[in-house]
Amino acid sequence: MAETMTVNGSEHPIPDDPRVTLLDFLRHDLGLNGTKKGCDHGQCGACTVIVNGIRINSCLTLAAMHDGDRVTTIEGLGTPDAPSDLQRAFVEHDGYQCGYCTPGQICSATAMLEEIANGWPSDASNDLEGPVEPSGEEIRERMSGNLCRCGAYANIVAAIRDVAGEAKP
Repeated sequence: MAETMTVNGSEHPIPDDPRVTLLDFLRHDLGLNGTKKGCDHGQCGACTVIVNGIRINSCLTLAAMHDGDRVTTIEGLGTPDAPSDLQRAFVEHDGYQCGYCTPGQICSATAMLEEIANGWPSDASNDLEGPVEPSGEEIRERMSGNLCRCGAYANIVAAIRDVAGEAKP
């Protein structure tokens, strides 16, 4: 029986070569070029995707490790005709600049908002118990693994806060 993973709702066989990263599988085998190869060392976040609800750097994991997993890329979050709330907010707040890091930023922010909704604390959280507020500080801490070389950080935080329903700073 072939090992498979579900990517954006469609089932795909895992490549035979066990050395193929999840990033290269998504880009080269499936043609999902929204996920970007930045540093290829897990330091920039351009390759961030969501696996079983958790955001990961796809350059640091092998496709063979994801038998039975659900992978969501930027292509699975929205389309040009029907963008997700975060995609719309990134455009409205000019949180994309050159756009290279944007897919990873949006995938990371999507999963981050779920973390907050589930009450998962971060280093910036006021305490380990109770609800987590999506403050600017909280968002900046949680998004620190996603770099933007254009420096659109203030706009990215504003876009995320808009979707989280928070007032602007």
